[in-house]
Parts: sequence; structure tokens; C-alpha cells
Amino acid sequence: MELSNSEEQLMQILWKKEKAFMKELLEAYPEPKPALTTVATLLKRMQDKNFVGYVQEGRSREYFPKVTKKSYFSKQMNGMIKSFFNDSASQFASFFTEESNLSEKELKDLRKLIDEKLKDK
Repeated sequence: MELSNSEEQLMQILWKKEKAFMKELLEAYPEPKPALTTVATLLKRMQDKNFVGYVQEGRSREYFPKVTKKSYFSKQMNGMIKSFFNDSASQFASFFTEESNLSEKELKDLRKLIDEKLKDK
């Protein structure tokens, strides 16, 4: 399941904070800040999608992410590779290295990461 752009923005805040009350979430937004009702609606939708949970603290709720940033990003990347690159990591890597204007050092670092992964296999 995917998040909308506004839900993803809120998840970024939650991932950074790890847990937060509504007031803390609102304070973390850049200007112009959304309305409290907007954030409450986003949180409800994200709970329904099982991305966010909460612990009741008196009359307040402390929200926390139920999905890790790494897990979410991994699913997004795999979906993108499947959709845009015919499920081919090689096509993705080719596009990424050609279109991202990587420096020679960055390309060498990528090669090192791949070589290390190959040794582990």
C-alpha cells in the first residue's frame, strides 16, 4: 500500500521523531503549517493503512510509525523498478548512473558496494 504525498511528508516527521504527540507533529511542519484537522485526518488514514499506531496517554495520543523507513523505501524502489524498468535492476542501474551525474568517486563507491555484495553471495 502506498502513501499520498501529504501522508509521506507526515511519515517523514514520524520516522525522524520516532514517536510524537499531535502538538509535536504540527510543530515539526514547515510554514505554512497545516490545520490540526488536516493532520488528524492524515493520521487516521495512515492508521487505516496500518502505517501508524498510537498509545493513549490520558486524553492525548502518542503516535508512532508501524513501518520502518527502510522497509517503505525498499517497497517503493522495488515497485518503481518493476513498473518503469521491466523488473530489471540492470536497466535501473544503467538509468541511475547515466541520469544522476555521479562523480567518479561516487561511481567507484558504487562499484565497491557491488563488489562487496558479490563477495557475500
